[in-house]
Amino acid sequence: MSTILDRSREAIEGKNLSIVFPEGTDPRILEAAIKHQEEGLIKPIVLGDKGEVQKVADENGLKLGGLEIIDPKYDENFDEFVDLFVELRKGKATKEDAEYMLKKDNNYYGVIMVKAGKADGMVSGAVGTTGDTIRPALQLIRTKPGTSRVSGVMVMIGPNGEQYVFSDVAVNITLESQEMAEVAIDSAKTAKAFGMDPKVALLSFSTKGSAKHDLAEKVENATKRAKELAPDLAIDGELQFDAAIDPKTAASKAPGSDVAGQANVFIFPDLQAGNIGYKIAQRLGGYKALGPILQGLNAPVNDLSRGCSMQDAYEMAIITASQAVAE
Repeated sequence: MSTILDRSREAIEGKNLSIVFPEGTDPRILEAAIKHQEEGLIKPIVLGDKGEVQKVADENGLKLGGLEIIDPKYDENFDEFVDLFVELRKGKATKEDAEYMLKKDNNYYGVIMVKAGKADGMVSGAVGTTGDTIRPALQLIRTKPGTSRVSGVMVMIGPNGEQYVFSDVAVNITLESQEMAEVAIDSAKTAKAFGMDPKVALLSFSTKGSAKHDLAEKVENATKRAKELAPDLAIDGELQFDAAIDPKTAASKAPGSDVAGQANVFIFPDLQAGNIGYKIAQRLGGYKALGPILQGLNAPVNDLSRGCSMQDAYEMAIITASQAVAE
């Protein structure tokens, strides 16, 4: 069974897409960028002081070769980016503000490169927080029309190659019904972009009214709204996880559902449940967790865990490039 990484590789082969890495002095990021430079699948761009990047390379036995390194303070595009920053912030930032942020924070510089078309996507988060990655993207790239907020999916790849999408596991502490419906639709689009046939389950501790509570009602209402917004999408809720994934349980708890027992996209009612859920699958089930992959932005910007490995950064760049193709 081909994985989303296989499909992503195929999608970007020969397209010479560029991915910017703002955290160029982190050895994991630098090694991932060098690996991409050597392979030639994507064009990596590393941000940072060139002397400091060279020092990190020397200390870790890495050869920079022809890797493109940009120091924002000396980039020939700096003035152009300052003007674009001011224009995008529409009175919320002066020229001096823009110069300060673009020199101070490489995430802002990476995002403005994507917005200006100088890079096709950005991967960050090995050093900073999720907020550090998302904030510049929200301010400069913004969300797609019809999407009120960014969300994050984790693609879970099982020991036998089985694949599932878990969402939202990265961004929103809690979701109201309308927001949960939007995340469900965005997650289905993400799954489809990776070659999956999305069958979306909105999860709860209740299945089809088996428990009466405001939290279960929220998921029920979210399902109704999602069906209104995307009537052609296979989506159902509220469903307990066993009813969503196990055909025998589904036959008992949700007979007649076109999703129950065969779901592959799972929408959690809040961040707490999503985070716990994917980590249980990862740690006890032996699933590989790929992500979080951000969705809802006008251009691909993705976040890494601060505990990420070089391989995580390398793979996320491939996923990010494939999102650029799908835009």
